[in-house]
Amino acid sequence: MSEGTRQKFDGYANLYDEWFMKNENLFTSELRLFKKVLGDISGKKLLSVGCGSGLFESYIDSSNIEGIEPSKDMGQIAEKRGVNVIKYGMIEDVDLPDENYDIIYFNGSSSYMEDLKPVYEKSLKALKAGGKLILLDVPKESAFGFMYLLGKSLGTYEHEYLEGTMPALPYPLGLASSGVWHSTEEKIGVLKGLGVERFSFYQTLIKNPLYTNEEPEEVAEGYKSGGYVAIIAEK
Repeated sequence: MSEGTRQKFDGYANLYDEWFMKNENLFTSELRLFKKVLGDISGKKLLSVGCGSGLFESYIDSSNIEGIEPSKDMGQIAEKRGVNVIKYGMIEDVDLPDENYDIIYFNGSSSYMEDLKPVYEKSLKALKAGGKLILLDVPKESAFGFMYLLGKSLGTYEHEYLEGTMPALPYPLGLASSGVWHSTEEKIGVLKGLGVERFSFYQTLIKNPLYTNEEPEEVAEGYKSGGYVAIIAEK
């Protein structure tokens, strides 16, 4: 994550939460996926890489969740919500003990990282045997990914090409423009290159973005249709 991205999130901390709260049904869909893939976390030790404001964690028991977060604005909110932020910085600069966590997860944060291999490699080493690395993201190839990339390219959502296609409250352009955006297949390829063999996949936000906030969606297996996808890689 670049210094510019860190500063962008510092300026957008409150807007980030506000966007999710205004898009309540979309948030509920993503929260369902988040809870589904984490499963029963009682008695387990978790690490959230790029924990943000801890918004999602505020809906579960976060007492055993540690966090790493580059943005102080974000991280301070997460701490108030019960996440133990162990480092204000980037995971590349953190020494993680080997075989220490049951679950390490990236909830949207991979989309703001240029080089995934060293980050995922470090995370896998920090997992216990049988532990899970969970990646939740907007895939580059999804309708949401296309929307963000087009907005980033045009510098606006208010463009004739996008007329009639945009949801009422699109993701803040400043945050979308800061994203790198990776495809699901790219992330799978990186993990396979690191020796991961056991995968499972879940998805939500299957409707087109224009209609996604109409009602909450159920979680579905797979990854080829969703606007928010979870990869579960077992060590």
